[in-house]
Amino acid sequence: MGHHHHHGPGHGLHGHGHSHGIGHNNMRGLAIALIVTTSIMVLEAIGGIITHSLALLSDSGHMLSDAASLALSLTAIWIAKRPTTMGKTYGYHRFEVLAALVNSMTLFFIAGFILWEAFERIQDPPEVAGGVMMLIACIGLAANLLSAWVLMKQGDTKDNLNVRSAYLHVLGDALGSVGAIAAGAVMLLFGWFWADPVISVLVALLILRGAWGVLAGTIHILMEGTPPSIQPEEVKSSLLSLPGVSDVHDLHIWTITSGKHVIACHVVIEDTMQWQSVLACSLQLLENKYHLHHATIQVESKDFEHHPCDF
Repeated sequence: MGHHHHHGPGHGLHGHGHSHGIGHNNMRGLAIALIVTTSIMVLEAIGGIITHSLALLSDSGHMLSDAASLALSLTAIWIAKRPTTMGKTYGYHRFEVLAALVNSMTLFFIAGFILWEAFERIQDPPEVAGGVMMLIACIGLAANLLSAWVLMKQGDTKDNLNVRSAYLHVLGDALGSVGAIAAGAVMLLFGWFWADPVISVLVALLILRGAWGVLAGTIHILMEGTPPSIQPEEVKSSLLSLPGVSDVHDLHIWTITSGKHVIACHVVIEDTMQWQSVLACSLQLLENKYHLHHATIQVESKDFEHHPCDF
C-alpha cells in the first residue's frame, strides 16, 4: 500500500491550459500597466521640476517604486514558468509569493514616507501651484485607472497575490492622484495649503489597509497555512464518510502559490483488499469537491498504522 502520488488528468503543479492562459493574461496586464506607469512617472517628474511642486515630485518618486513593483511582479511570473528540477521539486512558483511579500513591504514604506512628509508639511504648509498640479494629477488619475482596469480585465487580481499586490500599488497611485486633485481644488478655492498633507494622510491609511491584506496573505502561504477557501475539518469528514475508511490522520493542506494547493494525508482502512478502490474514491473526492488536483495519500491498515507526526 504505502504512498500514492496523484496528479489529476491534465493537471498537476504546472497547471493546465486554463492556468497557462491566466499566466499569459497576468503578464500582458502587468506589462501594459508598467508602460503606463513609467510614462506618467516621467511626466510628473518633468511637471514637478517646471512648477517647483514637491507634491508632484514626491508622487513621481512614488510612481518609480510602483514601476519597480510592476517589473518585479512581471519578472516573478516569468521565473515561475521555469520547469521543476530535482533541487526545486515544486519549481519556482513560490517566487510569485516572494514578489508579493516584497511589494507589500514597499507599500508600507511608501505609506510611512507619505505620513512623515505630511507631518512635516502640516506644521509648515508650502505654497503649491494648485492649477498645474491638478492638471497633471488628472492625467495621472486617468492613466492609473487605465492601468487598474487593464489589470482587472487581463489579470487575476482576486486570487493571485502577486498580481493583487501590483494592482494595489496602481490603486494607491490612483488614490494619490484623487488626493492631489482634491487638494489642488481646495488650495485654489480657499488658499488652504494644509489640505495637501491632510488628504495625503487619508491616502496613506488606505494604502496601509490594502498592504496589510497582501502581507497577511503572503505570510500565511509562507507559513504553510491552510488555504482560506478550504476547511480541513470538512475535508477530513468527507474522507471519513467514504466506505471502508476508519480514520484519517496527518492531514496537511497548503499552498505552493496563489491557486495551486496541495494535500497530503494518511487514510486508515478496514479491509486491505479494498485499498485501491478507497484510494480511487479519495482522489476523486478531493479533485471534484475541493479542486485539490495534487494529492499524496498514504493508505494504511489497522494492523499497520504509521505513527502520527508531532506537528
